[in-house]
Amino acid sequence: MERIRLEDLDGLSEEAAAGGEQEEEEEEEERGRLFAHWETIANTHRVSLPRDMAGPILQMTRHSQAREPVPYVTLSQHQECEEAAYEERWYPAGKWACVTKGEPMYEQSISMSFMKLMRYICKENSVGCYLGMTVPVLNEIHLIKEGTGLEREVVTAYYLPGEFQQNPPVPTDPEIHITERAPLRVITRVFYGMTTEETILREISLFWELLGSTDMVFQETYIVAVYENPSVPQRRNEIWFICRAEGLL
Repeated sequence: MERIRLEDLDGLSEEAAAGGEQEEEEEEEERGRLFAHWETIANTHRVSLPRDMAGPILQMTRHSQAREPVPYVTLSQHQECEEAAYEERWYPAGKWACVTKGEPMYEQSISMSFMKLMRYICKENSVGCYLGMTVPVLNEIHLIKEGTGLEREVVTAYYLPGEFQQNPPVPTDPEIHITERAPLRVITRVFYGMTTEETILREISLFWELLGSTDMVFQETYIVAVYENPSVPQRRNEIWFICRAEGLL
């Protein structure tokens, strides 16, 4: 058996160190590239992206394929054509991490809330580890009385993964509240792209044209469900019309 010399061990150590340095450099490069991309998106929402978001952005990007869907039951589907397709769903009660913001623009409120939730998901929680991403993230909105615009206050909600439903990790951020949300019955319709006050109001109007006159759902409160992060250009979204309590299972 050939003996391993001390010189050989030194060489292996140097190679391992060089490999580690290269990995660190590549990670830093990826971190910077992703941050720059997200910063561009944040600027379109008139939001400043803090440097400490680079870590959560990198972590969530690397886990982007492992997303747990929020559980639900499909009650009915209406698919006469793709443009007019919608469905009815029932979502059971569950625990959500929620942030409420009332910035001048809808985009600012959801961006700032989602950044807080990203920090919570990635590390700023009582267990100190990555919790896992669930979809969709919900944004609860309210129309002003005239129905021509949105009220400033928006509630952004992230569903706790199944393993944390019984014992949710405590957020370090006092603005994040863990809430038990009641069962929800909704009528949903898909749309794609950025979510702004203008696009949301348009989608609500189009959905009402499809449904026609009905008192089954609320007319002042809606939910915008988002399935991809803000860096995805044509991300999938849904408008949820919320059924009244007597319509719940």
